[in-house]
Amino acid sequence: MPVIDLRSDTVTRPTPAMRRAMAEAEVGDDVYGEDPTVSRLEALSAERAGMEAALYLPSGTQSNLAALLAHCGRGDEYIVGHNAHTYQFEGGGAAVLGGIQPQPLPLDERGCLDLEAVSATIKPDDAHFARSRLLCLENTWWGRALPMDYLEQAADRARQHDLALHLDGARVFNAAVYHRVSLADVTARFDSVSICLSKGLGAPVGSVLCGHRDLIRDARRWRKVLGGGMRQAGIIAAAGIHALNHHVERLADDHARADRLAKALSAYQDQLQVRATGTNMLMVRPLTISGPALAEALAAEGIRVNPGPELRLVTHLDIDDDAVRYVLAAFDKILGRAGAAASEA
Repeated sequence: MPVIDLRSDTVTRPTPAMRRAMAEAEVGDDVYGEDPTVSRLEALSAERAGMEAALYLPSGTQSNLAALLAHCGRGDEYIVGHNAHTYQFEGGGAAVLGGIQPQPLPLDERGCLDLEAVSATIKPDDAHFARSRLLCLENTWWGRALPMDYLEQAADRARQHDLALHLDGARVFNAAVYHRVSLADVTARFDSVSICLSKGLGAPVGSVLCGHRDLIRDARRWRKVLGGGMRQAGIIAAAGIHALNHHVERLADDHARADRLAKALSAYQDQLQVRATGTNMLMVRPLTISGPALAEALAAEGIRVNPGPELRLVTHLDIDDDAVRYVLAAFDKILGRAGAAASEA
């Protein structure tokens, strides 16, 4: 029985070509700034993002945290979506380690903040309040690519209020591929962007933080404070270079396979609610059985998903057309059983 892992695009394994690039990487001590492969990755990332400099970090969580610490001081605040990753899923690091207050606001179904609400929540210059310093967006958000015109509007609003603008761009290349634009087109108006190499791009580890030189200089210091300084990191940075050079355009294949899954599963309209996102994720809410029960039934067929009321299915580098066919056959088998049990009841 195959094992098909749809939990996340973080589960991808290095391709043979990526492993060769890692094995052949030229290395040095990156804490001394002497690893040439890390330097090449940082330069390539900054160029793709249209920014001055970049910094290689072990994880997206640390990359976002280093950005927040570089943008904000103790007693400052950042404005963020109420279920954005930097607020809900990164351990409260900005508050715990930086004394930075998050100001969460509701996100709409597209992953967008109401910009009027952003303006209204900015604090006055008064000792009673935290100092509003940063607006933080996420793209993609639960698989949804933020509209390009919204990015322009958000940047204008941030400038109007003298806020810096950070993008949690863990899957920002998915957004760029979705909109059929370059990465720089998506990130142009931001002061910083964090990009994961270990999700859809398929590298085994690492993220890059891109921004202007002064910000990246400060973030480099925070990386050391956070324990993120690595030595001969070129071995893993080489995987990131390979991913940027070979795995960006193929994200469209992941999007197409997720769309195929969504369209096929939508046929079970009496048993499933299916929401496509346009990128590499789809959300499936079962109507006739519980989400955990469906996850358990899929696991019995060799398909891994995270259990919950709504299941998130994520396509990625290791999911090919045969895997999609297998998943659809498994759903047909499971829902057929569920439908028969419901009719008997």
